[in-house]
Amino acid sequence: MHTPPLILCVPLALSAAVFACGDNKPQDASKEVAGSSSCRKCHEESYQLWSTSHHGTAMQLFTFKFAKKALTPQKKAIEIGEHRYKAQIAPNTGWVAELGPQGEKKYPIKHAMGGKNVYYFLTELDRGRLQVLPVAYDVREKSWFDTAASGVRHFPGAPAGAPIHWRDRLYTFNTACYGCHVSQLSTNYDVETDSYRTTWRESGVNCETCHGPTEEHVRVCEAAPEGQVPRDLKIRRGGEDFTIAQNNEACAVCHAKLVPFFGDFQSGDRFFDHFGLIALEHRDFYPDGRDLGENYTYTLWRMSPCAGSGTLGCLHCHTSSGRYRFGEAGKENGACLPCHKERVEKATAHTHHKEGSEGNRCVSCHMPMTEFARMRRSDHSMLPPTPRATLEFGSPNACNLCHTDRDASWADTHVRTWHEKDYQAPVLHRARLIEAARSGDFSRLDEMTAYLESKKRDEIFATSLIRLLAACEDERKWPPIRSAMSDPSALIRAAAATAMVNHPGGENTSLLLEGARDSYRLVRVRSAEALAGLPLSILSEKDRASLGAAFAEFESAMRSRPDDFNATYSLANFYMRRGRLKEAAWHFELALKLQPSNITPLVNVALAYAKLKKPTKAHEALQKALTIDPKNAPANFNMALLMAEQGKPKQAERHLRIALESRPDFAEAAYNLAVLISSADLGEALEWIHKAHELSPNRPEYAFTEAFYLQKNNDTKRAIEVLEELIKNHPRHMDAIRLLGQLRGVKGARQNSSIR
Repeated sequence: MHTPPLILCVPLALSAAVFACGDNKPQDASKEVAGSSSCRKCHEESYQLWSTSHHGTAMQLFTFKFAKKALTPQKKAIEIGEHRYKAQIAPNTGWVAELGPQGEKKYPIKHAMGGKNVYYFLTELDRGRLQVLPVAYDVREKSWFDTAASGVRHFPGAPAGAPIHWRDRLYTFNTACYGCHVSQLSTNYDVETDSYRTTWRESGVNCETCHGPTEEHVRVCEAAPEGQVPRDLKIRRGGEDFTIAQNNEACAVCHAKLVPFFGDFQSGDRFFDHFGLIALEHRDFYPDGRDLGENYTYTLWRMSPCAGSGTLGCLHCHTSSGRYRFGEAGKENGACLPCHKERVEKATAHTHHKEGSEGNRCVSCHMPMTEFARMRRSDHSMLPPTPRATLEFGSPNACNLCHTDRDASWADTHVRTWHEKDYQAPVLHRARLIEAARSGDFSRLDEMTAYLESKKRDEIFATSLIRLLAACEDERKWPPIRSAMSDPSALIRAAAATAMVNHPGGENTSLLLEGARDSYRLVRVRSAEALAGLPLSILSEKDRASLGAAFAEFESAMRSRPDDFNATYSLANFYMRRGRLKEAAWHFELALKLQPSNITPLVNVALAYAKLKKPTKAHEALQKALTIDPKNAPANFNMALLMAEQGKPKQAERHLRIALESRPDFAEAAYNLAVLISSADLGEALEWIHKAHELSPNRPEYAFTEAFYLQKNNDTKRAIEVLEELIKNHPRHMDAIRLLGQLRGVKGARQNSSIR
């Protein structure tokens, strides 16, 4: 019997979840675009409403006129680390002064971005970067604040909870936040020089963002006989010409915490042909789905029963310029008509609040306002208040947002008195499942799978659970995930495909091959990612063609944002699994240029170099990672494997022990340590292999190795028990069958000998 070998294993990350408010559609400033001013001749009223709206002014040049109207002077400098920052405004210019150990530096303010709640300001740095400045302006409070400190939840720093530096590229406008603040933009990013020559047609969200290019529209209208409207207006009209879903998805492009894939979205297109959507696997959401960080509406919108009915659209409550239609006194509850006519007419009976009070407004209870990073937002899930969720998860509830002098127990008692049915129960049940899955507690797996299989499952909660189940090693998760590949929701199908990334074999392969032919690009791209390691040569002509096309789509999606770390890193992982090692190494190195302090690509590029037979470069990469974080578990783990391959067992053992100190649940490290020390200390090796087996009970090599070491330690009874359980779960494991036969023979011989 041979000693089991070390496993060379580097955990490859899935496509990282990039979220954004609008970093999604790098459009070329086409010659077909005529500009919003071309609309004025025929649509002056609409033009005026648009040009003064938050859509129209989403970005504007910083001028003295603007500053005098919109801002108040910053009286006191804001301290950030060893520097102090203060905005200065003069008749012909404005700048932010940086005062620190090296003296004073001035950053001229070029643009103002936002304005509904907050103004952020941009300055131009080297290589064409437009950078968000370190101080921002609170419109309601009329005060200045620290930009990066307000966004800690968005961009977790190191140490945990610290803001990232304001010069980080996550605060680079060209990289992160351009898509919904200017129109018809081209980043013109050059990979070799890491530089931009960014251009855009208009600041703000212009008419053509929603209506498409208007040059031809203007031409046919001007050419038409006076008083006649052309039959073909050569424009995307939106509104009544679009379905409700098309209108909603046109809005979602800028109002979603999303994963951008393709930069060619046009209004009227399907959202999931261009984007993925972040759900409750992200901790910017409370487990019940309420907002914790800034989530841009669309995820919660898809949780709304009203939106889910297919009859409610964004334009019911909002104009195309973003204004709210029901703000006028006496008409507040008109937003819920005509669907909820009876409740609106008898509002006081339903709300238990006096007529004319804040609590008698539908939106006060169903769309309460919360705040993050000084930006206020309404809860678009439209779900009723769940004070019990506040008690369990700390999430906000509408009752206590108004009744601040009372606690959630008081609110919970009231709503339970008012309603015979426990309407909170379904929300709490699924929130508890999300919370358990987030913490890696899969003791409720049966409930989780039952929820996924339920006809009443919510799309967002189901998507979230499937994504969270990636960390679960229990084989019972697979039937509902496989069933999800045929779910009506493209978002759920894509989540199921992603769950199979590290498990593409067997039945999953055929399902993923179907996914590669899905009608939605999102599902095709995620299926391609999951099948990256599958050779095209072994497939039928039909499957080879469809999967090859899906592979090309995945590459196109990741290449559409060459300055984005997550896309570049995901493409590197894809090439690694395709066996295109040189391309993988190049893209890992590029990812490192984009985020020099990120350890993960250093670990993975080391694996690429090891496979390319370049151990020196592999060692250099891992050493860099360990310089950044000496106790990093994956870096130590892979350094250990490299040392073992080079015949340096003591160094390998040291790195494995460090990895396990940092991550006691690191099953691969426990397994490899057991194998490494088994000759010298079989007793300790048994402890580590037992731990590895406990942590990953579905890994047959762990069970077999434990049985093998138990047999070597003369614990035949326990070895047989482990092998019997292994064969029960993996009936074709021939090594286990052979070893079990040998051990039973030995045990039988010993028993017969004792009888004599």
